[in-house]
Amino acid sequence: MLSREEDTRWAMLSHFGAVAGCIPSLIIYLLFRERGPFTAQESKEALNFTLPLTVLVLLCYGLAFIPAIAAIAGIAGVIVWAYMAISGLIGGTECNKGRPYRYPVNLRLVR
Repeated sequence: MLSREEDTRWAMLSHFGAVAGCIPSLIIYLLFRERGPFTAQESKEALNFTLPLTVLVLLCYGLAFIPAIAAIAGIAGVIVWAYMAISGLIGGTECNKGRPYRYPVNLRLVR
């Protein structure tokens, strides 16, 4: 079982991991979901937010190899990544204060 401080720290890191996509929140969710309730709740929230956006970023970067749409797809990928990163930083900041964070738009893929 995690202490309150550790629980808050891992929850915060799961949101901050949005800068790197969905992998950090997935790892934290799988490793710590049964060790801390706040970490379980927040890593699941972060995973549900970052998973579809990570897929979208990878799709945009894949489409960037098609010359006719390369510029548009590349710029779209950067915009989606920036939105994901900034939202994750906001979520991590809220978790650091001990408050749960809910993303304004979030698909509930992981239950």
